Amino acid sequence: MSDYINIDSDDKDIIESFKNGNKSAFNYIVLKYQKKIYWLIRKFVLDHDDADDITQEVFLKLYKSLFDFRGDSALYTYIYKMAVNYSLNHIKKHKVQLTQMKDIDSEVYKLKSNETNSDDIFDNKINSIIIKEAIMKLPEQQRAVFNLRFYEEMPYDEIAEILGTSVGGLKANYFHAFKKIQSYLNEKKNKIK
Repeated sequence: MSDYINIDSDDKDIIESFKNGNKSAFNYIVLKYQKKIYWLIRKFVLDHDDADDITQEVFLKLYKSLFDFRGDSALYTYIYKMAVNYSLNHIKKHKVQLTQMKDIDSEVYKLKSNETNSDDIFDNKINSIIIKEAIMKLPEQQRAVFNLRFYEEMPYDEIAEILGTSVGGLKANYFHAFKKIQSYLNEKKNKIK
């Protein structure tokens, strides 16, 4: 390990420096992963303030547990696992539903009334709203798998490690989540027409 570390340093070098007493090395971990973790959490809870709070909790927990990190998995996998668990716990604790989402029909009306002449922008906005609504209706495990696979483009083996389940089970969960979202999207589009 070199004495000089920065954000581009290997995670193992940053962790080793931190464990050897360089507490500021942790800042490089935060700089490296904070944005990714925030957006991962945001896909689960939708609300900025909640996502921001959970992100802080994740990094606080990481700071406290980093001395115990053995490196059996990649650091980002370890952090993602914490982020997913904190997000799911938040959802359970607060029974987060679509409080941030307005009724889809009123949203459609609002968008149509503000529409200039761009059907594509309108369709993309509506699809985005409906997809977010559909994701929030998924069971927790399917929501986690869908977000990690679809948005984060993580391989199944990494998702399995994060969620502590089998690859086969994840593939089934992703397939069912995808079908439910597709069905929900078609149902809502038919109501809009």
